[in-house]
Amino acid sequence: MKAVQIKEFGGPEQLFIGDWDDPKVGPHDLLVMVKATALNRADTLQRMGKYPPPKGDSPIMGLEMAGEVVAVGEAVSRWKVGDQVCSLLGGGGYAELAVVHEDLAMPIPEGLQYEEAAAIPEVFLTAYQALIWLAKLEKDERILIHAGASGVGTAAIQLARQQGAIPIVTASAPKHELCLQLGAEKAIDYKSEDFAEAVMAHTKGEGVHVVLDFLAAPYFQRNMDVLQADGRMVILALMGGVKAEQVNMAPILRKRLHIMGSTLRARSLDYKIKLSRDLQQHLWSAFAAKQVQPVIDRIMDWRDVAEAHRLMEANKNAGKIILKVGS
Repeated sequence: MKAVQIKEFGGPEQLFIGDWDDPKVGPHDLLVMVKATALNRADTLQRMGKYPPPKGDSPIMGLEMAGEVVAVGEAVSRWKVGDQVCSLLGGGGYAELAVVHEDLAMPIPEGLQYEEAAAIPEVFLTAYQALIWLAKLEKDERILIHAGASGVGTAAIQLARQQGAIPIVTASAPKHELCLQLGAEKAIDYKSEDFAEAVMAHTKGEGVHVVLDFLAAPYFQRNMDVLQADGRMVILALMGGVKAEQVNMAPILRKRLHIMGSTLRARSLDYKIKLSRDLQQHLWSAFAAKQVQPVIDRIMDWRDVAEAHRLMEANKNAGKIILKVGS
């Protein structure tokens, strides 16, 4: 098969498409002809040598895909050749063929194309895990979602609305309209506004119940400041740095704050299967009814993978960048 590979760790120019051995299919696996995959920040980090795949997973980049089942393992009974599936992956999405455990595969929601389905697994599972499993977001609660126009951000806005919660987001000004269309009550320009001041002004001093964060260090203090008593913060990335200096820890005790960090890629197979099943039960009918939608910035040929990485690293995208795989 063909797959996107890395000449050596570094910039997008190190990416190329070349021959790779076909993946081996285990008794409980599906072999899927990949029709589309999607970019994630983890891909750019892996390309630079900063985020190796978990042991046992494919070293090929790509944490999600959508495609057609072309072979099944001897113990598989739920799926058959020709079925259309999408799935979270530990790696291997940037390739013509991918292997996925039968219980991790999800049927493509009714009415969605491969490119749309490829935009679902990583961001919606990440957002669902953060909002529902970890933060336990409830009806009428306010949630501050940083990077609101990112893949996870756009999924989180919609999930929050599905829960009956009230999303407030940070994003650059050109991306505010998208966030508001998806259901954000308020969009804050993090480049020109102090988000903490803006949140407190918008909520008349009450603050929010939940914060979903990707920046970490530079936002840590202000995230605590905007949380209400018994507030919950979920940190999913460290894009702004890992060392927060001169942090006032008092709010943690005074407001009984819950501060959590989570990644999804290194979770156990059982955890990912349970999360995938829960997401399907919670959202698949909403996808089919167009009440929730994968947000796609653009669809590109996988031969343009280097340019796709450049666009993501320049924060040019609002929503997912999709790669159509194959000739």
